[in-house]
Amino acid sequence: MKQKCMVIALVSLALLFHSCAPREDAERGMVRVVFKHGMISGDYDEMQAILKGFERENPGITVKDEILPASTDEQHQFYVTNLEGESADFDVLGMDVIWVPEFARAGWLRDIGHLLSEKEKEDIFPGPLEAVTYKGRVWAVPWYIDAGVLYYRKDLLEKHRAAPPETWAELCGTAARIMAREKGMYGFIWQGKQYEGLVCNALEYFWGNGGGLLDGGKVVIDCPENAEALRFMRDLIVLYRVSPPLVTTVMEEPSRLLFGSGKAVFMRNWPYAWNIFQRPDSAVRGKVGVAKLPSFKKGMSASALGGWQIGVNRYAKCPLEAEKFVRYLTSPPVQKDLALALGYRPTRRSLYRDRDLVAAQPFTAGLYEVFMRARPRPVTPYYMMLTQVMQPEFSAAVNGIKSPEEALRSARLQMEHIMGAGR
Repeated sequence: MKQKCMVIALVSLALLFHSCAPREDAERGMVRVVFKHGMISGDYDEMQAILKGFERENPGITVKDEILPASTDEQHQFYVTNLEGESADFDVLGMDVIWVPEFARAGWLRDIGHLLSEKEKEDIFPGPLEAVTYKGRVWAVPWYIDAGVLYYRKDLLEKHRAAPPETWAELCGTAARIMAREKGMYGFIWQGKQYEGLVCNALEYFWGNGGGLLDGGKVVIDCPENAEALRFMRDLIVLYRVSPPLVTTVMEEPSRLLFGSGKAVFMRNWPYAWNIFQRPDSAVRGKVGVAKLPSFKKGMSASALGGWQIGVNRYAKCPLEAEKFVRYLTSPPVQKDLALALGYRPTRRSLYRDRDLVAAQPFTAGLYEVFMRARPRPVTPYYMMLTQVMQPEFSAAVNGIKSPEEALRSARLQMEHIMGAGR
């Protein structure tokens, strides 16, 4: 009997340490959850207040947040290096929308689909929910959403009696007409440098012309619709001349600075720029409008999905406490606080009807239809390899080094090799 009791005690002890081997806060004797994430924009004290709110609601748990480098490439490399080594040094991680399938396939994330009821899933925008779902299981919870939008000079369009464009042809016509009458003005600024932003821009043209990248596991990038769209990107510079050659060298911030200095009629960018344009010292304060991106035919507008997701490290020392923190951080009340305090756009659709949020940020409420149309980049664990192929090929086409057909054919061959090798 004594031996049997000892066995039971040893088994119970083993299960305890297997399920939760918590870090202890040396001073307070509390379980500590470590949260890794990128730089928080805006007042960081607001984020600290949100973390303190979790600690108040969950006595016995503290949160230590650790900020990663600003570069998403460096963040990705940090995660890959540490998770390959089965690191348990952090429990909760903030992830770019394109990383989740890769991390899930590698076995680095806990399945946390049980944190969302079916009703809650219905309340999340479809793009982010698709982006965190791999092989039918949910590996992260969408935290905040981003999508490409068209900024325009509201004052200039009113002055020249033009409406926000719904097609790319309308944008070119309006931009050329205003450029002819407003000296020193660029027509349309976008992100054409060889980096991930160029892929986002290109996809918006592809989708707006009925094209795409993958159909299931089949590579369909080398198609007439994509070739026409890629040629149009080059023609914006050399044929229509509404975009200056410098767009092939700029990312989000340089393009935002150009438009924000009052030197462009239109700009493609992310919603973050809106709050900056409304600052008291902004040259375009009160002069900016926002619309969905144009397409080649009316009704086909689609934006590239951006945003960040929250997941749990498979090797977390206290996964249950980590999941509790994820549920709190992605809950509607906290998403509302993040929107009001830091301008982060909620992934919960119901918040776009929230009276407080609509009153304080009518711009955010107006993004609902854009976010409903936002499409994720291919949800595949091989995306990071695919984008390294697409970036130089798209850049070569936009700079006139290759024809669109040559660039897409080369991309297809390389992508087929990647997808084939991954099976």
